[in-house]
Amino acid sequence: MELKWLLCVTLLALGILAVHAHDTDEDNDADDVVDIEDDLDDGIEDVEESKSETSSAPPAPKVTYRPPVPTGEVYFAESFDKGTLDGWVLSRAKKDDTDDEIAKYDGKWEVQDMKETKLPGDKGLVMVTRAKHHAISSKLSKPFVFDTKPLIIQYEVNFQNGIECGGAYVKLLSKTPELNLDQFHDKTPYTIMFGPDKCGEDYKLHFIFRHKNPKTGKYEEKHAKRPDADLKTYFTDKKTHLYTLVLNPDNSFEILVDQTVVNSGNLLNDMSPPVNPPREIEDPNDQKPEDWDERPKIPDPDAVKPDDWDEDAPAKIADENAVKPEGWLDDEPEYVADPDAEKPEDWDEDMDGEWEAPQIANPKCETAPGCGTWQRPMIDNPNYKGKWKPPMIDNVNYQGIWKPRKIPNPDFFEDLEPFKMTPFSAVGLELWSMTSDIFFDNFIICTERAVADDWASDGWGLKKAADGAAEPGVVGQMMAAAEERPWLWVVYILTVALPVFLVVLFCCSGKKQPSAAEYKKTDAPQPDVVDDEKEEEKDKGEKEEEEEEEDANEEKLEKQKSDADLGSASQEEEEEEEEEDRKPASEVREEETVNRSPRNRKPRKD
Repeated sequence: MELKWLLCVTLLALGILAVHAHDTDEDNDADDVVDIEDDLDDGIEDVEESKSETSSAPPAPKVTYRPPVPTGEVYFAESFDKGTLDGWVLSRAKKDDTDDEIAKYDGKWEVQDMKETKLPGDKGLVMVTRAKHHAISSKLSKPFVFDTKPLIIQYEVNFQNGIECGGAYVKLLSKTPELNLDQFHDKTPYTIMFGPDKCGEDYKLHFIFRHKNPKTGKYEEKHAKRPDADLKTYFTDKKTHLYTLVLNPDNSFEILVDQTVVNSGNLLNDMSPPVNPPREIEDPNDQKPEDWDERPKIPDPDAVKPDDWDEDAPAKIADENAVKPEGWLDDEPEYVADPDAEKPEDWDEDMDGEWEAPQIANPKCETAPGCGTWQRPMIDNPNYKGKWKPPMIDNVNYQGIWKPRKIPNPDFFEDLEPFKMTPFSAVGLELWSMTSDIFFDNFIICTERAVADDWASDGWGLKKAADGAAEPGVVGQMMAAAEERPWLWVVYILTVALPVFLVVLFCCSGKKQPSAAEYKKTDAPQPDVVDDEKEEEKDKGEKEEEEEEEDANEEKLEKQKSDADLGSASQEEEEEEEEEDRKPASEVREEETVNRSPRNRKPRKD
């Protein structure tokens, strides 16, 4: 047991020393910066040489990038792998109702590789600047018309620097004669807006479409319900995520992130405000009648205040049974001037007024029950009833809460096919962000799910595979962390090795028994010997019983056998006697003579 505790204490001491050494190294880092910088190059070369000689770990599998190619009909497909913005138009517009200094869409766009890419050659559109208005757009190969085929829009986003406040959504710009991509701004008509948006701790995934009122011809934005899924990870993990919107002709929709559905619904039931207005509305000209009684309870008009009800009785009265404690100092105040206080030297009575010593608790009151004028304590007045009020009873004239009457809605309409939206002919990004380097890639607009899935597999799928191939396993991550923070080795030992060691030590090692020599010295019975003796006595008794049974059986058999032998012998003697009786006398005499002959006598044993 002493060895076990010694080992535990030793391991804990090693952990404390390692943590202390790590802290000391951090404190000495500032003093050793110059030396470290001088030897850095040599150290790196030595490490690289040693790694090349000693490292035997197999290299991570390499994922080769190839630009995705649409496998079917598409309205728009862009992978930016040409390295240029050909086909895209930068906006030169200005925002309305904004100061000229910030009204311009002068945010910078570039085609770049991702910062920490694991897939060389894969380029994307990067919103380079921050705190500026950005707008860029591109024409579709042909306008999309909502008829009998679904709409699928899909693209990738990577918040390389995280995101503080800003969006990464796309707008599908409505086909209108006035559409001018060079003047694309926040008021440019769009059909659908879709994508992630975040400000503060509000994480959103927008799906908004503009619905045209068939009666008035005005457009109104319809917002999809918020998804139940937690979206925070998509904004904070700095990984590339795939956003997909699927709109079907039956008015159903699905929103997917990384090919997993995070929101779904129906355009008729799951949009706010609803696509179709109510059939009836409250009459704006209806007014509540003056005699309408909405009171469910009223004071009892027949109730009368009792004669003995005293509304003027106080809630508290002095306790007449109270007695002033003995030793109460009536002539001593509770507070007195501090006798040790002195007027400050710089006190100016003309400016500061007459100086007075600060008040302190009267020291004479510390040992007394109290000081000053004694007053009886206050208690609840048993006769207090308060102001009288009549009891409440049900109102026989109660008519309920008044509501204006319903009338047919003059603006009512019923659009059972909201999927048939305004056609769109361009896709655009009109964004403001407080974070730079937002990465966009692999836009596609099509009508077939298989085409979108193939495009995703050739683009986002390769990124995911490359990240997985380059990402170390759990053990590798732990080793890398320990290289940066050597004190983690102690944590690993304490959390892994120590419990295993203790389990083996306490479970596998038996309790030490006293030796036989110790029992001989004390003449104490040995536990094992006592148990053995008991077992031997038990076995001996069982054996004796078995032997007794066997002996009894043998005696019985012998007795039976002897009885049988005796019976046969007596029978033979009787037969011989009968034969002798049947022999003639002459033969008998001859036999007796022969038997008495010396030849037939048996030799006598001395």
